[in-house]
Amino acid sequence: MVAKPFKTLDDMGDISGKTVLVREDLNVPMQDGSVTDDTRLRAAMPTILELADRGAKVLILAHFGRPKGQKNPEYSLSKITRPLTQVLGRDVQFIPDCCGEAAVDGIAVMRPGDISILENTRFHPGEEKNDPALVEAMAAIGDFYVNDAFSAAHRAHASTEGLAHKLPAFAGRSMEKELDALQAALGEPVKPVAAVVGGAKVSTKLDVLNNLVAKVDHLIIGGGMANTFLHARGVDVGKSLCEKDLAETAEAIFDKAEAAGCTIHLPYDVVVAKEFAANPPSVRTCNVHEVAADEMILDVGPAAVEALGDALKNCRTLVWNGPLGAFEIAPFDKATVALAQTAAALTKEGGLTSVAGGGDTVAALNHAGVAGDFTFVSTAGGAFLEWMEGKDLPGVSALMV
Repeated sequence: MVAKPFKTLDDMGDISGKTVLVREDLNVPMQDGSVTDDTRLRAAMPTILELADRGAKVLILAHFGRPKGQKNPEYSLSKITRPLTQVLGRDVQFIPDCCGEAAVDGIAVMRPGDISILENTRFHPGEEKNDPALVEAMAAIGDFYVNDAFSAAHRAHASTEGLAHKLPAFAGRSMEKELDALQAALGEPVKPVAAVVGGAKVSTKLDVLNNLVAKVDHLIIGGGMANTFLHARGVDVGKSLCEKDLAETAEAIFDKAEAAGCTIHLPYDVVVAKEFAANPPSVRTCNVHEVAADEMILDVGPAAVEALGDALKNCRTLVWNGPLGAFEIAPFDKATVALAQTAAALTKEGGLTSVAGGGDTVAALNHAGVAGDFTFVSTAGGAFLEWMEGKDLPGVSALMV
């Protein structure tokens, strides 16, 4: 077994009767007091249950909303106690602070194997400032620290980074799975490597593109971003979404890709319409050089998608962030669905390691019905994007041995 660059639950030893602080992401969407998407709660299950089954007192640290360092009942994690109890199938208690006397009193009545949620870490102004005094106060109530919240790992907060330097620190099962997948995708990938990067604006993904062209063999650009690159190459994109002021930036990325031996794929046939609405009467497919002045590009065309699918068949690793077209509205979802289904089929055949992430990406893969067929789908938005940009994630760096 290859040694990992970080410690996991397997390295903890005997934790029976010990108190373990576990940083989870419980920042779930709620409506009328009910959780509308329990994905994050289910992701926390393996770590919480394993620690409890090993006899630890499990204290869950998390944030909820943006209370801005103030106690606010609207953002109390007490609301998550019942939903987490239902997901875990175990009783979950609530402790009204994440440090200090209230926390000590709550822990005193816990038995080995018990699970408690501590109050919102962001009720303390020192959380987001990574205040050493708050870190000390939280560390004082635990014996071990486990970070299982990759989605918050791009923030150097007291509960995501500071604690890892004060207590023996380990990656939880969800964090471990995420880091293993990211290592397989861009850390030490099996080549050739392809990346799909979509989205509305080049300006929001500049760092991603600049990082990827030096690391991948094929860079597939879709969404409104592709229009900016087409414009830079002299294509008239009509009234499509396009950041014309970034033409020089796009050219610089072309140059960097060429120097690195990375092929950039842009659509050569596109789906256009005169209005951005569901199934408008004016939809047609045409060559990129045939877009009329009153039309907008809303999806990649079928011929280009087929060629992209052929390119993926020659790759061993795929990283995906962002849709190819305006996938929320039919019929502009076809390219994203078709290429996602190709990637999923190649993954199931065993020839492709596919890692995807970002909010729109998860929604697009679910829409295509293939999220479960990718090797790994990350629900972390900002952290996944910063990882794609090649940035250090403080919460991850703190776990490295």
